Amino acid sequence: MTLVKFKNNNGFGRESYVPSIFTDFFNDYFTGDLSPRAFSSTVPAVNIHESDNEFFVDLAVPGMKKEDFNIEVENGILTISAEKKSEKNEEDVKFSRKEFSYSSFKRTFTLPDAVNPDKIAASYENGVLAMTLPKKEESKTKPAKAIKVS
Repeated sequence: MTLVKFKNNNGFGRESYVPSIFTDFFNDYFTGDLSPRAFSSTVPAVNIHESDNEFFVDLAVPGMKKEDFNIEVENGILTISAEKKSEKNEEDVKFSRKEFSYSSFKRTFTLPDAVNPDKIAASYENGVLAMTLPKKEESKTKPAKAIKVS
């Protein structure tokens, strides 16, 4: 049995009334391995939130290993990058279609002055790179102090 990817439309959101051989030929140029988007790097989705004592940055990057990441802080700029390469030598394999991609990404963020760059920590689990950016002591939210009127 051979698994074949089925395309229900012609890539333009409408059903194709052109015979499949022509549709496949033209669509493979625009959506296949030769398309401009096939050569572009992907940018992972990010969630950023804050508590009283720290900021949290979570990136969705499934399929990586913690060794694939490079995280740097320089001049108030946080740079997160990774590169994933194919681990197998597949020279002897004849593919009918190959859609697995191994790419790289680079994201940069300007850190607020409140962040203590010396205490930034990162962990990678279940496809999520989770970073904790502690705030400097003087930037932490302190409880309100009641002032008695005399």
